[in-house]
Amino acid sequence: MGREIHYFCSMMKRGATVAFHTLGCKLNFAETSTLARDLQVEGFKRVAFNEIPDVFVINTCSVTENANRKCRQVISKARRIAPDAVIAVTGCFAQLKPEEIADIPGVDMVLGAADKFKLTEHLLNYKKNAAAKIYSCEIDHVNEFIPSYSKGDRTRAFLKAQDGCDYSCSFCTIPLARGASRSDTIEKIVASAQQLGEEGIVEIVLTGINIGDFGKNNGLDHPEEFIDLIRELDKVESVERFRISSIEPNLLNDDIIEFVGASKRFMPHFHIPLQSGSNKILKLMKRRYLKEHYAARIEKIKNTIPDCCIGVDVIVGFPGETDGDFLHTHNFIRDLGVSYLHVFSYSERDNTLASEMHGMVPRSIRLERSKMLQALSDKLKREFYSGYLNQSMNVLFESEQNSGEIHGFSENYIKVSAPFDPSWVNQVMQVYASEFDPEGNLVVNQHVDTAQPASATGTTSIHN
Repeated sequence: MGREIHYFCSMMKRGATVAFHTLGCKLNFAETSTLARDLQVEGFKRVAFNEIPDVFVINTCSVTENANRKCRQVISKARRIAPDAVIAVTGCFAQLKPEEIADIPGVDMVLGAADKFKLTEHLLNYKKNAAAKIYSCEIDHVNEFIPSYSKGDRTRAFLKAQDGCDYSCSFCTIPLARGASRSDTIEKIVASAQQLGEEGIVEIVLTGINIGDFGKNNGLDHPEEFIDLIRELDKVESVERFRISSIEPNLLNDDIIEFVGASKRFMPHFHIPLQSGSNKILKLMKRRYLKEHYAARIEKIKNTIPDCCIGVDVIVGFPGETDGDFLHTHNFIRDLGVSYLHVFSYSERDNTLASEMHGMVPRSIRLERSKMLQALSDKLKREFYSGYLNQSMNVLFESEQNSGEIHGFSENYIKVSAPFDPSWVNQVMQVYASEFDPEGNLVVNQHVDTAQPASATGTTSIHN
């Protein structure tokens, strides 16, 4: 193709081009961004995935079988784009199934959880071989916390505060892929947030595997808890907005809810995994709460922060879930009055208790139940959004442009679109929305031309 290849049979050279693809959660995006910065420090040049790079780095997820399938599809796409490129695969799938990934044609390097952040070292010392090289260890040996944050990939930054999980939910492989719960220190997280704000980041999303468990294994003699972290972050004046990515209902206490309700920087938005509205299924899942506790958390939020957006994770088709159990879940969620759902069909995972349970639900029924809950989610979202038609909203607009439109999110996580205006990128604008678009998001009235940056209007947060 007339393109200089930067690597030779001996070793990879500095100056090689590298492209990234991230699957899965916000934490993965934060870690991918950190890997990219590490490589750039050593002279690697980041390029787009389709620019025929010298190296592909694929950061994987393994929450569901669909995530594994997407990993294979991305590897296949990389081979088509640049058949001679080095393909390095890391992330949760790489830790759980390193040999399986190494056997995929085109893969050159597999990095488990302990070696993920040694990517630069491994690439600089890499020699192209016929067989993929596996760098992996037992997950019990993974106990170091590596700070990470995203920057430059999108308007909002994802800041990693916690990693790993000590829970043992019967359907989940995350503890096997990420290891035990561990955290950064408040001091370091606050310093990172301060730096991001000074570099122009308007909103930071705190991420972790089980972020409410923050404070474990951070090497301090005195304990630090999640409420302590958000209290300190609330003092960071360089950042206009903070958002909590997801928090377990048994760890979302009154202090956290009341603090967010009074804060000027933490947005009125909680994403709280439920997984099932049937206590029988919650017990089989080995969740650490029952539906009554979950309902009490939602009631507390709604009473404390009436405008709060509440997202819910739910799994359908778990082993043993009858039609009656599913109906309990559907009706329980319907009556909670939450704002939207993330619906997952149960996916068998090796080395989990659920994979050995009786009463497997046929995939066709899982799909049917998933569609029913997705329809409920659409209804709940529309009801929530309807309350803000023709109401003033402070919206942070993203940098992406799609078909002449720019999108953004209000304080309480309502997605809004408007005709693209480059001056709105990374700005919090005070706008009014007058209608829904085909995807169910709100549309700014194109004739309203008085929108100004919210910081210049003297408006305050909707929940203060």
